[in-house]
Amino acid sequence: MPLAYSTLGVPGLPLAEAARLAVDHGWAGLELRCAEGESVHPAMTGPERRAAARTLRAHGLTPLALASYVGVAAPGTDAPVTDALRTHLRLAADLGASAVRVFPRGGDGPRAEADDRAVRRLTAVAEEARRLGVRVLVETHDSHRSGRAVAGLLERVAHPAVGALWDLMHTHLAAETPAESHAALAPYLGHVQVKDIAGPRDRTPLPLGTGVLPITDCLRLLAPEAWVCWEYEAPWHPAAAPLPPLLRSGAAFLAAAARSS
Repeated sequence: MPLAYSTLGVPGLPLAEAARLAVDHGWAGLELRCAEGESVHPAMTGPERRAAARTLRAHGLTPLALASYVGVAAPGTDAPVTDALRTHLRLAADLGASAVRVFPRGGDGPRAEADDRAVRRLTAVAEEARRLGVRVLVETHDSHRSGRAVAGLLERVAHPAVGALWDLMHTHLAAETPAESHAALAPYLGHVQVKDIAGPRDRTPLPLGTGVLPITDCLRLLAPEAWVCWEYEAPWHPAAAPLPPLLRSGAAFLAAAARSS
């Protein structure tokens, strides 16, 4: 089972250093946080994009996905959202990443209206995503935390370039079992994000296997070739232990969990 870690866990670290950590500690890929202050961001110039792609190739790493912060169901007009989607799709293609992660962010209004916005915007960019060879992956998160909620959007879009990113923590907090989440998301699944926490009231990142999330139960449901990404939410939890010293044991935990499944 190929393993990646998210550069969310090493905020601000230059890409070459994040790549070296991956290689040195048994990770085959990186999920690239795309935000201001990171080495990967939407305003990258052409030379910067080519240099980043060379860095990833030189380390033999798969750029699993570009982790954007676009909210496809966010209230407001469509154009700013679809423009941002297209910007991130082109950046992903330039870096050699096969996916762009997006959030729902449907807000507090009626769910049906949020669903309509998301379906309309995802449909608008789906063909461009296909031409670029990049999938848009809607993460189980915020207003659409459960697998069922995200699958409901994707069933309506019905395009192979639009799929799902399964964040295990959020489906767990939505009271879905891994089996229920997998049943909903399997037809659309891009990759899976795992993490560990002490519980719903304390989401400080923990070493994998030391918290309450059903990681092994999740991995048991996945195909052997499915990518699994460790997302360690360091920026939101400054008291958390640094990620780099945990990477080797984290890869060993996931490899052992995959073998036992």
